[in-house]
Amino acid sequence: MKTERALLLIDAAIDLALGVLLIVFPTDLVSALGVPATDQTFYASILGAVLFGIGIALLIERSGSGGLGLQGAVAINLSGGVVLALWLVLGDLRLPFRGFAFLWGLAVVLIGVSLLEILASRRGRDRG
Repeated sequence: MKTERALLLIDAAIDLALGVLLIVFPTDLVSALGVPATDQTFYASILGAVLFGIGIALLIERSGSGGLGLQGAVAINLSGGVVLALWLVLGDLRLPFRGFAFLWGLAVVLIGVSLLEILASRRGRDRG
């Protein structure tokens, strides 16, 4: 149970940080990271708000008051990480190396946290 609570906190921190970053969507940072730029920040800020809300839901879940739950976090992070990885492999993104490195790092973190959460969940069921 301690592992699950720690993972929920780590996952919440990642989602909250990414959420704030996307809500603000600073164009200088987008350029520095080498990710695809856009003239409209609407979708990025909406995605940021969703991630921020997920982070809050994870903190609520961690407190024992309901919330998103570990399985929900796995579903969201795994689907996001896999889709991002597919874009990086199959998409014609034409990004600089730093953009690929940043996005691959993000995909690895999302998929990695999901795998850790799946393992922790299975371990908990095996003990229960």
